Amino acid sequence: MVIFEHVTKRYGKGDNSNVAVDDITFAIKEGEFVSLVGKSGAGKSTVLKLLIGEEKPSEGRALFKETDIGSLKPRDFPWHRRRIGTVFQDFRLLEGRTVAENVAFAMEVVGKPNKEIREVVPQALKLVGLEGHEARFPQEISGGEKQRVAIARALVHNPDLIIADEPTGNLDPVTAWDIIRLLARINSIAGTAVILATHDKDIVNALKKRVIAMDNGRIIRDDPTGRYAL
Repeated sequence: MVIFEHVTKRYGKGDNSNVAVDDITFAIKEGEFVSLVGKSGAGKSTVLKLLIGEEKPSEGRALFKETDIGSLKPRDFPWHRRRIGTVFQDFRLLEGRTVAENVAFAMEVVGKPNKEIREVVPQALKLVGLEGHEARFPQEISGGEKQRVAIARALVHNPDLIIADEPTGNLDPVTAWDIIRLLARINSIAGTAVILATHDKDIVNALKKRVIAMDNGRIIRDDPTGRYAL
């Protein structure tokens, strides 16, 4: 489903260029749960940006479901990004909208009919355990609940893949585990592939899922047994 073929990403030109991703090759199958790990600056976020088309490779090819992401035209990106649900560390909720309205907004901006929105939003909120919270505002709910809203928002387009970029970075350990278990449940029940970008060793080691480790823009280990470090 995801294929990176000798992908390099440089910022800048000549002697002043910075290599963020350096000749990486990997593939992720449909339905896989993969932890992408490494210290800050290792290249994790650049990989995710290449996958959603926010950046283009300097060399090589990045493909999603046989689509060469680097060749997409601007008009293609809304369609491409609906196939990938993205969850961020900072939630990115609209403070002036309720929980239900925040989730619905992701459908409104692409012109989904109101009937479909009314059907899908409650289903997404039920899946993430937020029934009864529809009318509450972001400032009235906890950090863990905010992240659940963000996950519900990522699910409304029935994506083939969820990217979670440090989704537990602003959460306490207990709440963080709740979010990770929710992502694992979505992966297991819905068959949605998940890429979890994190530097939390305890979470990665407990998941026992595939781990791709990065350092200085390169893949240094691709471990199916699921350990952050040997």
